[in-house]
Amino acid sequence: MSHYHQLLNQLNELNLSCMKENLPAHLDEVAKSDKSLVDSLFELTQQEISYRKKESQKKVLKRAMFPYHKRLHDFNFDFQPRIKKKEMQDLLTLRFLDTYDNILFIGNSGVGKTHLAVSIGLECIDRGLSCLFITSTELVNRLIRAHKRGTSETMLKKYSGYSVLIIDEVGYLPFSKEGSNLLFQLINMRYERKSTIVTTNIPLSQWSEIFGNKKLTNALLDRLVHHSKLIQITGPSYRMKSYSENKEVKS
Repeated sequence: MSHYHQLLNQLNELNLSCMKENLPAHLDEVAKSDKSLVDSLFELTQQEISYRKKESQKKVLKRAMFPYHKRLHDFNFDFQPRIKKKEMQDLLTLRFLDTYDNILFIGNSGVGKTHLAVSIGLECIDRGLSCLFITSTELVNRLIRAHKRGTSETMLKKYSGYSVLIIDEVGYLPFSKEGSNLLFQLINMRYERKSTIVTTNIPLSQWSEIFGNKKLTNALLDRLVHHSKLIQITGPSYRMKSYSENKEVKS
């Protein structure tokens, strides 16, 4: 076996798949140029590093569980003029993380709450921060299952560790007493330690209907709202807009 083929095998053993894939074309290019050995190896290793960063980014994005990858520049501020673009751009600087501030997006279904929350989450991932997107129902169900298995402490510790935790759709379904208590424990663990982003279609004054306990609701809101940015979105629904446009096209 030639040294060339042995080199390919060794690159494979070292898990340098990008270098292995690029080596043939790279050698052809080097043969036609006056590049030094150092320059040649530098380019190959740079390609490998870039490839690994992209692959790592893909894995991190997958683990973050975003429903889609919409950025702030994809948001239609003309359709929702009451949302201040400068305010959202400031949130993308992630300054709120320095003081462990929370963000609460409040508004009816379809006004863009989740889109804005996701755009901030994606920025966190870009900066190398840990982030998880999860609906409130799924989060509470996971906590309840862990509690029944006797592993709730481990689960709570896991979710309290994310730099940013995005809890979507708070208020679409009420929580059981057990679920409410577990969610409160999580919010309490994150209070003034990590930032939490919440989207809800229910005014904060009505949250006791979700949690079924006014005292617990007040304690939870106290921790969420303290050091928080409340963004109230009052406007038309994107989904209804799309529905109306599709209906017009079909007719």
